Amino acid sequence: MATYLSPNSVTYSGRTSKGSDYIHEQIQLVDLNKDFPKLQERSMGILGYACDEGVRRNHGRVGAVGGPDAIRSQFAKLPIHSSKKSLLDTGTISCADSDLEGAQQLTAEKVHQLLKHNVFPILLGGGHDIAWGHFMGIHSFLGQREQIGIINFDAHLDLRKPEPQGNSGTPFLQIARHLQEAGQNFHYFCLGARKDANSQVLLQTAEELSVDIVFREHFQQDHFLQMGEKLDGFLNKVDRVYVTIDLDGFSSAYAPGVSAPSPMGFDTDIVLTCLEKIFESKKVISLDIAEMNPEYDQDNQTAKLAAGLLHQILHWI
Repeated sequence: MATYLSPNSVTYSGRTSKGSDYIHEQIQLVDLNKDFPKLQERSMGILGYACDEGVRRNHGRVGAVGGPDAIRSQFAKLPIHSSKKSLLDTGTISCADSDLEGAQQLTAEKVHQLLKHNVFPILLGGGHDIAWGHFMGIHSFLGQREQIGIINFDAHLDLRKPEPQGNSGTPFLQIARHLQEAGQNFHYFCLGARKDANSQVLLQTAEELSVDIVFREHFQQDHFLQMGEKLDGFLNKVDRVYVTIDLDGFSSAYAPGVSAPSPMGFDTDIVLTCLEKIFESKKVISLDIAEMNPEYDQDNQTAKLAAGLLHQILHWI
């Protein structure tokens, strides 16, 4: 059975300062099962997704269940440069007894709750099946009022068919089907996909769904002018944007601690360049970082990458 766990201060530690200069000194712990605090500043809420059941079902290497706390522990040590935003930790969704569907449903409910309180959700996973629950929380909050665009930084398209259950490789097909049933358009842009990581069936599915793709060989700074034009076109046709970053899209030189590593992945600079442009649109409503697997990390390198991405993103929200 999936459960919600209140935030734990144990994951937040680091050097102390006179002026509360570090994240662990400023972050507020908020239990979503209690009354939500009144916040004066714009707020961002971290929510963990401690689940790798979807990875297991997708025949990946498990261990991402420990991803949220691995990222938190590295993020806690970083300096914070703005006092104009409230940073919250709002606990963790825990997947027990292989209850992936329950974890996704609970994730959707908590994302909706955060958005309702004008908090920008930042989810930390966990398998990329996080995307199905995360999106459903956004969609239930917005209803059919607005077009939602999904931008996924990933080696994989994750458009597999649930057979019969969902897993870490199925979330975007699940989303496409849900939107089709609701009479809405499916707007999906995958950046950094690898042809050697996606079957011909998946590529055909992407074509049928009119998915925008920039393959890894073109996902480089040298091609950013063309990519920027494609991003502009995508951003212009949607009202809100959900950003999801799968750490296994990065080269294993940067991210060894993932469920499906490869040395053929992309680098950090192009991701940061694209993220900055995406956030400049002012349309981003929510974000997650998926597939952090501490079981295979080396010197916390992948957790530090995720924490560094998160640190930069805070300054763009």
